[in-house]
Amino acid sequence: MGRGTAWLDTGTHEDLLEAANYVRMIERRQGLRIACPEEIALRMKYISAEQFFAIVDQMPASSYSRYLRSVL
Repeated sequence: MGRGTAWLDTGTHEDLLEAANYVRMIERRQGLRIACPEEIALRMKYISAEQFFAIVDQMPASSYSRYLRSVL
């Protein structure tokens, strides 16, 4: 695994909570979402900007959909 990659073992309840807190901290500090499928598909050119926005337009208003709208 390369730099910037983290392995999070979630075999116990405590490990799962620790992993969730880690992801939350990273997302808040960097202002980015981790493992956002729509953003990944757009950046990997699996979907166009038009397709991306069509997907986002179908989502209810939420912090997630607001984040996606801020991607472009």
